[in-house]
Amino acid sequence: MPAIELTPAQRKAHRAQAHHLDPIVMIGNEGLTPAVKKEADAALKAHALIKVRVFSDDRAAREAMLQTLADDLNAAPIQHIGKLLVLWRPMPEKERADDENRMPGPRDVKVIQYSQRGGQRPEIKTLRVLGNQRLTAGGKVKRAKARKPVSVKKRRQAD
Repeated sequence: MPAIELTPAQRKAHRAQAHHLDPIVMIGNEGLTPAVKKEADAALKAHALIKVRVFSDDRAAREAMLQTLADDLNAAPIQHIGKLLVLWRPMPEKERADDENRMPGPRDVKVIQYSQRGGQRPEIKTLRVLGNQRLTAGGKVKRAKARKPVSVKKRRQAD
């Protein structure tokens, strides 16, 4: 697959975003192995913009690695400065499952109640809490109330 072509303005914007990133993928003495390509592909899927550090002193070899990575991973070469390579590929669209909009199921919560007297064992209860319920400090399950949005200024005045 050919590398993605970007305009100079797009390349400049990605260089600015990559400035504060740390290298995610490291290429050692073995060079560009299939494992390195796999890691770079996974990092591009997760982050879209990555830095790669190459532990080689040969500038021509680093240039070749940048072009090879860009071509093999269908990414755009953004920058090669020193021993750092910067690659960008657009994030893939996340596939939504059919049941992704459903509410979370019930969960079991253990509640420990200590006795008033010090020498007795604490009482342990297991409560089932649904997605729209919350657990109070006393160990009771209550339905969560819908709260009206309140501005920060009003919230500070109330406190």
